[in-house]
Amino acid sequence: MTIIGALKTIDDLEEAGLIAGSRNAQLSDVAARYAIAVTPAMAALIDPGDPNDPIAHQFIPDAAELVRLPQERADPIGDTAHSPVEGIVHRYPDRVLLKAVHVCPVYCRFCFRREMVGPQGLGTLASQAMDRAFAYIADHPEIWEVILTGGDPLVLSPRRLASVMERLAAIDHVKIVRFHTRVPVVEPERVDAAMIAALKASGKTAYLALHANHPRELTMDARAACARLVDAGIVMVSQSVLLKGVNDDPDTLAALMQAFVENRIKPYYLHHPDLAPGTSHFRLTIEEGQALVASLRGRVSGLCQPAYVLDIPGGHGKTLISASTIADNGGGCYTVADFQGETHAYPPVAAD
Repeated sequence: MTIIGALKTIDDLEEAGLIAGSRNAQLSDVAARYAIAVTPAMAALIDPGDPNDPIAHQFIPDAAELVRLPQERADPIGDTAHSPVEGIVHRYPDRVLLKAVHVCPVYCRFCFRREMVGPQGLGTLASQAMDRAFAYIADHPEIWEVILTGGDPLVLSPRRLASVMERLAAIDHVKIVRFHTRVPVVEPERVDAAMIAALKASGKTAYLALHANHPRELTMDARAACARLVDAGIVMVSQSVLLKGVNDDPDTLAALMQAFVENRIKPYYLHHPDLAPGTSHFRLTIEEGQALVASLRGRVSGLCQPAYVLDIPGGHGKTLISASTIADNGGGCYTVADFQGETHAYPPVAAD
């Protein structure tokens, strides 16, 4: 079946054969609460005969999303606590988030901003709010980097993206502009010459953080889109979420990181899932995550090692949570673990 346009309703998903009709009523409450969108590129990757398909797990709604645990929260990483003006999050001294838009080409079932994004979410910043956001950036010379997120900033037209970059180009202390996006993977045809030109501005270095969680997402079309970006001088890094049922085994995680490196994308962040409502079925324990990340050492090149991070709830920022490989024994002596899990004394015990 050829799919034209994004699938945005339970009926769309059923018609495309991605869910059984018996699930329609069961999922209507999920659809009423959280936005749905699956692009043709992602729909084409789903095997409807596989109940454990990792692409479906990311994008097809599940009744488990209606289960909300007490520790889950609508704003799990505390964006609101660090938002001095609408559209800006200023959590770290030298950088801000600019949330110009709150819609996406796809809606991930584990999204940490799922209460804010979608057709009924916060929408696109109005012109006056955008003016206030740029005024805030201009008035704070410590801001060295602006990170466009949301929502997905690359849903904006090239004309609107170019306008954003022109306004940032006029702010001398901003040197780095970073885009957080899924578009090169989920809608690669959008990455054309006009969009690429819009991402660049005189005096600014553009970075693009690509969100992908499974190696199958890096299709030939996605790889071609990434090549167009890199060949144009845009530096690419990755961000992924460690997800139960998607990439929570060493082989899949290793293949994902290798695929990034093969496409000139530096592995950057591997996120522990945030405490967003209705996402507990995606979360591993931190100890399970640490073991998986440790398994990459020795298995794949150092180029393929991401930083495993936790966004501390309440707006306290990210912290590295990779498993410790060294223990202090006192007196300048340590026990250090190698990539196979064997421990060694450092400095080595002197031979007799």
